[in-house]
Amino acid sequence: VQLQASGGGLVQPGGSLRLSCVVSGSILDDYAIGWFRQAPGKEREGVSCMSNVDLSTYYADSVKGRFTLSSDNAKNTVNLQMNSLKPEDTAVYYCGALIGTYYSDYVCESAMDYWGKGTLVTVSS
Repeated sequence: VQLQASGGGLVQPGGSLRLSCVVSGSILDDYAIGWFRQAPGKEREGVSCMSNVDLSTYYADSVKGRFTLSSDNAKNTVNLQMNSLKPEDTAVYYCGALIGTYYSDYVCESAMDYWGKGTLVTVSS
């Protein structure tokens, strides 16, 4: 399984970015997918994750109401729409895959079986 993350960049506060994670090598239903981020000097944290049991989504409190997670099974892609970005959202964002079927909050709290390369998001004026 390979995960390819893309969509990062430099954006002003209040702006938007859309991150995409393409999962190749297997169908999306076999894996629960999540987006994580790591800011300089901080531990990696779960941002938003999707359950492959009921397609529910989990969001960290810091991003609720601003970020939206969605999936396109036909394209084996999971997207993270990020709106109203803040400087504190600056981090390297990673998508991860967990083998099996899980609820969304568990995914965001778990160690992933596979990771994609990170994509840098910088929110600055």
